[in-house]
Amino acid sequence: MSIAVMRVVSVVSFGCLCVASNAFVGPAPRMLTTSHAMQSPQDDTTDTKRLLQNEITHPITPPVTTLTQMGRFMKQTMSTVAIAMGIMALSTSYSPSAMAADYGSMTDEQKVVAEAWRLVDNSYLDRTFNGLDWFQMRQDAVKKKYKNVDEARSTIDSMIAKLGDKYTRYLPPAKYQSIVNSATGTLAGVGIEISVNQDGRVIASDVEDNSPAKNGGIQANDVFIEVDGTKFDTKSTPDDVALKLRGPEGSKVGVVMERNGKTLDYILTRQPITITAVKSYMAGSQPGVGKVGVIRIKSFSGTTAKTVEEKYQDLKKQGAQAFVIDVRGNPGGLLPGGVDTASLFLDADKPVVYVVNKNNVVDTQATLAPGLDLESPVVVLTDSGTASAAEVFTAAMKENNRAAVAGARTFGKGVVQTIRSLSNDNGGVAITVARYETPQHHDINKQGIPVDVETPVDCAKDDATACLTPAAFQAAKKLASSS
Repeated sequence: MSIAVMRVVSVVSFGCLCVASNAFVGPAPRMLTTSHAMQSPQDDTTDTKRLLQNEITHPITPPVTTLTQMGRFMKQTMSTVAIAMGIMALSTSYSPSAMAADYGSMTDEQKVVAEAWRLVDNSYLDRTFNGLDWFQMRQDAVKKKYKNVDEARSTIDSMIAKLGDKYTRYLPPAKYQSIVNSATGTLAGVGIEISVNQDGRVIASDVEDNSPAKNGGIQANDVFIEVDGTKFDTKSTPDDVALKLRGPEGSKVGVVMERNGKTLDYILTRQPITITAVKSYMAGSQPGVGKVGVIRIKSFSGTTAKTVEEKYQDLKKQGAQAFVIDVRGNPGGLLPGGVDTASLFLDADKPVVYVVNKNNVVDTQATLAPGLDLESPVVVLTDSGTASAAEVFTAAMKENNRAAVAGARTFGKGVVQTIRSLSNDNGGVAITVARYETPQHHDINKQGIPVDVETPVDCAKDDATACLTPAAFQAAKKLASSS
């Protein structure tokens, strides 16, 4: 079986931005999406991420819809009038002619500032712009005389930062290019999955098999102290570390880690890394449910659902009667990846997620056909690092009473972003363009998803059942029997 195309290529991710493909094509669709105007919009502060791979001019983790996608969108939606009105509202949010008059007389620095302002203005979710006089900010910024492009970039950074949205931000050229290169495969790395521990330190949450990091001796939970001369502390982010770890294939990178109070030095050679995003294994038997198969999902992409389906079928052949889906530390990825994976376990006509854009138009994403397994007991194992697309998946399973959620409350992120490039190699801007709601219309932003059964979450990544109590499996069995 294959999973249906999702109309809008979206990314929900926590931590660093990731790039993924928007080519989701397949017969026998399980998903149906419709749109309608929302009459009573809820809190607009929810947070999700979108990215567009094929628009290097407008890339990434949550994306801007291309003209082709928009055409498909218009054909598939049940409410073209609402969409048309939304586009009209966008086109009248400011006067292009009033701005075009003085564009020719601008310096290159003033033009890039105006460009950044326009990209944000076109699609930013919060139309109050944090209570700012957004148009006046443009006027002031483009009239300013800049000595060099660095001053213009600083103005862009400052202007966008005033919106008060940490997910909407200016991306300097190096950071923007790193994201693009990561998407197109032109950069190499060392094979480390990066997250933040309870102390706020950036750590290696997992190490890819047969990678430079694994072969060099770096282990999961090692703390990053320094990479190529740049030191890291509690103010550092996974993005900061990832940016230093990536580089040209064959180049060397010095890494200093801390493990159990000891400082360890490594010199690693960067290689192209293929991340194994989905792993599976048998985990023995549990009372009342029988043999348990575990599927661990590190992140969601356009191929995740297909891979999960393959892993599921393999576990069934090995005699699995119940399943654990481990999304601990999963920062998200492509929104359709989370939606399509949930649809594997849901019956037809089940809501999966509602995506709300700046015009309060709701994109309803629901299952169209029954999934491949509607009866086996399923436990979803989460922690505080489970975010974005992983939360979409978790909420869909939980709120449709298909799985018991065990572990710890999730991170709480529900905004959709797009990344757009700026001309003349001036970097790009990440923009929050939508928010999402769970099947029961909950806004989980900054709240997270509560678990059904609280359990430890610090068991090994290859031994998820060690975290789970009999109560988790009994809750899953009860849900399965009532479905």
